[in-house]
Amino acid sequence: MQDYFHLHMDAKQLQSVSEAALAHVGDGVFELLIRSWLCCHGVLTNQELHRQTVALVTAPAQADFVARLLPLLTEEETAVYRRGRNCHTHPAPKSATPGQYARATGLETLLGWLYLTGQTERINTLFVAGMEAEHAL
Repeated sequence: MQDYFHLHMDAKQLQSVSEAALAHVGDGVFELLIRSWLCCHGVLTNQELHRQTVALVTAPAQADFVARLLPLLTEEETAVYRRGRNCHTHPAPKSATPGQYARATGLETLLGWLYLTGQTERINTLFVAGMEAEHAL
């Protein structure tokens, strides 16, 4: 039975996965991390959980988040981020500039790639660093 919580796709398998698919997975990973972080930090009402989750997973918020992570990325991670940032996606939503949307897509692509390669510890390290930097301001 496939364990979808602990995937370990190799480089050959990942070649068949598009940037859009990586971003799709990464979007889910990021939202789950945000929801978990909010629950662990005492945000308990359903309305407030939803409000804060939506605020933190928007393209502008993700663009700010990835800006804090860029100095921490390895060369390979930076290459994956750029691959996602530079891929052709549908137009940016009205709430984000095209640049913000591209950076957010790059973040999601990176998180999807890390997840599919089984690097959940690295995802956690980057997530914690990004959240600590945001909330230390």
